[in-house]
Amino acid sequence: MAHPPAFAAPGEGVVTLEPRPATITPFATRGMMLDATRAGARIVAVGDRGVVLLSDDQGKSWRQARDVPTDATLNAVSFADERNGWAVGHWGVILRTGDGGETWSRQRLDTSEDRPLYSVHFLNAEHGVAVGLWSLLLRTRDGGTTWEDVALSPPPGDTRADRNLMRIFANHGGDLFIVGERGTVLHSSDRGLNWSYAATGYRGSFWSGTALADGTLLIGGLRGNLYRSTDNGASWSAAASNTHSSITDIVALKDKVLAVALDGVTLESSDGGAHFVARQREDRAALTTAIALDDTSSIIFSRTGIVSD
Repeated sequence: MAHPPAFAAPGEGVVTLEPRPATITPFATRGMMLDATRAGARIVAVGDRGVVLLSDDQGKSWRQARDVPTDATLNAVSFADERNGWAVGHWGVILRTGDGGETWSRQRLDTSEDRPLYSVHFLNAEHGVAVGLWSLLLRTRDGGTTWEDVALSPPPGDTRADRNLMRIFANHGGDLFIVGERGTVLHSSDRGLNWSYAATGYRGSFWSGTALADGTLLIGGLRGNLYRSTDNGASWSAAASNTHSSITDIVALKDKVLAVALDGVTLESSDGGAHFVARQREDRAALTTAIALDDTSSIIFSRTGIVSD
């Protein structure tokens, strides 16, 4: 929760939450940032208390978006092109921008319960999917003007779909993948309407995933567990991460793969994610996400803001 709820006066009924806009602060770059993406040449990062950071010079300087209608934590961001983007977070909030992240409007908010959305991905300016707590899965076909609930079938061996869905990503053909707790991996080939479960053999939580240019899929999570698929998610095998730190993001560069983790750990692979070399930063910062600057370099974010790569 980004702030305490506003309580109704005695006798006035149930507790209500009054949304508040994000505060412009000179310390925004020191706050917890949880996701980042490209909006054309611009970098857009989101995080704690509704902070949205923008950079137009490859991360050399940053400024806050001038109008964000919530100070709830924003967990993820996705852009369909250089102007149209969406961010999701606590209280099930979904924000939309049509000007590259300068200003945002609210498309969804559910103050009846804090059921966060953890990830969002748009295939184009119309089709997008957002996922979150207790198998919350929302789909839009009109750029977020309306969002429909997608009811997942229970995972094999379970009686209900109630797993936390932590990250959604797409391969280069437009297939969607979701990873989550208890080894959950979901796959959709029809823009998020129907989903099937894939078995990995892992029972812990996955927090991150990406698709490489050659179609290889990589997913990572608790205690340094990394899994790899070369057949579009039909089968999975463990990759050698050489760390026990939990992996929070995986980024594909031209000739290598970068993963970031808690405890200041970064991982690099030069063989398509089959093996990784682990290094630990001296500051042991809790790394949260990363974004490629070019074919070889990146920007890394943490619970205490932007850090050097």
